[in-house]
Amino acid sequence: MPDSTPDPLTRRTFLAAGVAAATAASGANPAAAAGPADGPLRGKVAVVTGAARGIGRAVAVAFAQAGADIVGIDICAEVDQRSGVEPARPEDLEETGRLVQADGRRWLGITVDQRDMPKLREAAARAQRDLGGIDILFANAGIQSFKPLLEMDDADWHTQIDNNLTGTANAIRAFGPSLVKRGGGGGGRIIVTTSTQGQHGTLNGSAYSASKWGIIGLMKSAALELAPYGITVNALVPGLIDTPLTRHEERYAQVLQAAGRRPTGTPADEEEARKVLITGTPLRVPWIKPEDVAPVVVFLASDGARMVSGATFDVTGGVGANNAA
Repeated sequence: MPDSTPDPLTRRTFLAAGVAAATAASGANPAAAAGPADGPLRGKVAVVTGAARGIGRAVAVAFAQAGADIVGIDICAEVDQRSGVEPARPEDLEETGRLVQADGRRWLGITVDQRDMPKLREAAARAQRDLGGIDILFANAGIQSFKPLLEMDDADWHTQIDNNLTGTANAIRAFGPSLVKRGGGGGGRIIVTTSTQGQHGTLNGSAYSASKWGIIGLMKSAALELAPYGITVNALVPGLIDTPLTRHEERYAQVLQAAGRRPTGTPADEEEARKVLITGTPLRVPWIKPEDVAPVVVFLASDGARMVSGATFDVTGGVGANNAA
């Protein structure tokens, strides 16, 4: 089955569906959700890390369509030179801002490394000052690379742990106090991004799996600690998403190796990886579009999810059905 790529109109329909679902769940009048000002996140301010592209951009746009103003954060620079992933650029973050503003919402773009806690706290203070507070945090930024555990240098391990696990914790620690202050006892939302590879082992990907598995434990612990403030904390579990993180030569090689096949190091590996992924995915798609993920995050950020906390939500093309729980 070929990989289907929705046209721009269809993609916006997916996002609109998420807005409509969140509106219905919250008990609001669906007819009132026609514009961003009347959406289920109207009057909210949402922080999105990793906002320059991929899932982060799709969610930032979906939040804006649901009525939220957006603080978009990204490092916009190379983090791991051996990962094979082309880094996001400042222009990518600017484009996300343009898309948010096209939906009539306020935008604050901040370039910062989430490993730098003082700078991240400065970003939180700026968001508080410029936009009046924060209601939603989507802690999404992360990186991935592959190397056998026994061949790793210290930097190979720490780069992924520090970016993915510690960086996510930093985001919660930096922006959480503003959610507590703004919420006044209820209404704050935190969604973190883990991975299917945080629910099972990964060949030559121990650092990534460890970081993403740790994010699930972090999420569940934060859900317990922040519940007295009415703040919910949940985790998005994306499968293989059609983004630069998964669409590069090293990732194709990893897919083939995990399937017991030998990569060739040529462009043919992409097509062979596509075939492997289609065969191994119940819904028969090799990569999931970021716009297919965004509606779930909109729901978790809405009042309709006010009784949902400490949970993981799979958007994996059915791959999550193979996990024990």
